[in-house]
Amino acid sequence: MNERGSFQSRLGFILVSAGCAIGIGNVWKFPYVTGENGGAIFVLFYLLFLLIMGIPVLTMELAMGRAGRQTQVKGYKALEKPGSKWHLHGWVCMAGNYLLMMYYTTVSGWMLNYFCKFATGRFNGLQYQDVAAVFDDLLADPVELAIFTTLTVLLGFGVLSFGVQNGLEKVNKIMMILLLGLIMTLAVNSLTLEGAAEGVKFYLLPDINKAKSVGIWKVITAAMSQAFFTLSVGLGSIEIFGSYMSKDHALTGEAIRICALDTFVAIISGLIIFPACFSYDIKPDAGPSLIFVTLPDVFINMAGGRIWGTLFFLFMTFASFSTVTAVFENLVASCSDNFGWKRGRSIAVNCVFMLIASLPCVLGFNVLSDLALIGGRGVLDSEDFLVSNLLLPGGSLIFLLFCVTRLGWGFDNYINEVNTGDGLKLPRGLKWYLQIVLPVLILIILIQGLIV
Repeated sequence: MNERGSFQSRLGFILVSAGCAIGIGNVWKFPYVTGENGGAIFVLFYLLFLLIMGIPVLTMELAMGRAGRQTQVKGYKALEKPGSKWHLHGWVCMAGNYLLMMYYTTVSGWMLNYFCKFATGRFNGLQYQDVAAVFDDLLADPVELAIFTTLTVLLGFGVLSFGVQNGLEKVNKIMMILLLGLIMTLAVNSLTLEGAAEGVKFYLLPDINKAKSVGIWKVITAAMSQAFFTLSVGLGSIEIFGSYMSKDHALTGEAIRICALDTFVAIISGLIIFPACFSYDIKPDAGPSLIFVTLPDVFINMAGGRIWGTLFFLFMTFASFSTVTAVFENLVASCSDNFGWKRGRSIAVNCVFMLIASLPCVLGFNVLSDLALIGGRGVLDSEDFLVSNLLLPGGSLIFLLFCVTRLGWGFDNYINEVNTGDGLKLPRGLKWYLQIVLPVLILIILIQGLIV
């Protein structure tokens, strides 16, 4: 094993890997996309696509990582046939993780900022229009945005400076355990609010008429896309953790555990948000502003709202920061693997680079607010479009074809690696599905995302 080290325990691996997947996709995007797409029918499709699409691709990233014992570029090189060029996708993955962190650190900074605002009483006694103004004022202030983005970057690399076991694994274990405790506490509080039952009904009781009013095809494709976004598959973000794994356990069971923990957080997030929205007669389809405008308004009208708001944004900070540290580890390890850098140098160079690379997103809401990039989008939306609509589904398709076709690693090598160790095995009879059906489903997501 190289300088990157390994995980101290199986629990550490599962919590860190799940932490990489758990983030904005679960606790910010999942609730508002659910609200926009009619509630429970969307949730059912989302769970279906996690099972038939998300878990298989997750096993592929883990298998490539464990078999290659390297990050994306060298992992491909270790497994590909001589003379083939699959490893070029490894460089794309590396670039994609940088691009992801160029805006993810800003959004993670928003969470930390709101935690501080609730903890210090900034929202006490505000009216709805004043709550909306708080978020607008944050985006308009490049200095405040830069401070919290910088804090996120410095804290993230600071954690990694203690190593894989004493830094990444230990901190993520603590954060994930606290996150799970916080989310259950917040859900119980929301479910005890007057009128909460209507929110639960909207969220978990399927209503085909709601889905029809949105459009069944739109609901289905939104659920497919969300399944990919929430697991962070396609950029090799999870592959790095496969390279730290032992051969003791089969990978299907590990993928299911990671997916189950990720899904649990997403589902329980909805149980916090929808009952609270319905209790205070607020529409749940507010879009991205749901977390930063709608929910603060709910909290300030709630008994003990300052406490509940503080706890909610602490939970949100943990959820986003677990992804930040996991992807930073990927970048640090990739530079060590590909350029031969010692871990300390890799952390320092990446930290300085991310501090600079995150600035366009920070400035995109104020100084560069007139800048129109992809399809007239601003900086953050353009960066997110490239990652969510192109690199995640496109990367998943390449990982899939590499693992199940003779041109790449090959199905037999892939299935043997997945099924090495104790635990649930992936049936060989799924070969036709993985080679024919799953590529078509991922291609649908890719095309749908590019024409939006």
